[in-house]
Amino acid sequence: MTAENTATAAPVTVISGAASGIGRSTAEYLAGKGHRVVIGHFGKDPHDPQETLDLVTAAGGEGVILDLDVSSTASTDAFIAAAVGHYGTVDHVVANAGILRQAPFAQMDDASWDELLQVDLHGVMRLVRASLPHLGQGSSIVATSSIVGSYYGWAEHAHYAAAKAGVIGLTRSLAVEFGPRGIRANAVIPGLIETPQSLDSVNSLGPEGLKAAGDYIPWGRVGRPEEVASVIGFLLSADANYLTGQELTVDGGLTVAMRG
Repeated sequence: MTAENTATAAPVTVISGAASGIGRSTAEYLAGKGHRVVIGHFGKDPHDPQETLDLVTAAGGEGVILDLDVSSTASTDAFIAAAVGHYGTVDHVVANAGILRQAPFAQMDDASWDELLQVDLHGVMRLVRASLPHLGQGSSIVATSSIVGSYYGWAEHAHYAAAKAGVIGLTRSLAVEFGPRGIRANAVIPGLIETPQSLDSVNSLGPEGLKAAGDYIPWGRVGRPEEVASVIGFLLSADANYLTGQELTVDGGLTVAMRG
């Protein structure tokens, strides 16, 4: 079945990286909007996907937890097959899974480069590709990029920046290729958002860095996962029906502010 066949049914939305952060908040938000959510969970992720499912249920929604390793074609294909087996279709895709690793470029080996791109860029491709046979008129794809790569470079994070810039190009091309089928594709570009990833003091800013960032963000603070989730929800909705191949930046004004 396609989205066109199930127009009167609650839409089914698959979400990668849904055990924490933006993915978790997106699952909760969409559940409150009537979506049936498929919570993609990577087995080595320390965050409990059951907590996401509990939020989905508390929001009055319905969901299921399924194993997903977006760095594996076999796992991604099996994830979509299981989602279709459970709900009968897939209507929307939120490609959100990502990892972050600090690595000086001069010392970066091929394995380190490949590991990150296999998740942050190739993982988006795999999830969308596996879903496409089930998408149809009214379906929507949203991929999570970052201000890193989309606007800024980041020392010792060249592989992350390259992957997130690639997500933008991929999303635009999907919009062009599958627009004739009535499938929209857009990206969301989060700024500095308080998530487990950004709170990682080894690979990212950590709590102190995030707190200091509030001094130069026009909105006066870093963002919250739910503030990105609501934008993803908009991009999936019929309210964004003529919006495709675009990127919406959710950053509290960070990328338009000049720091003196």
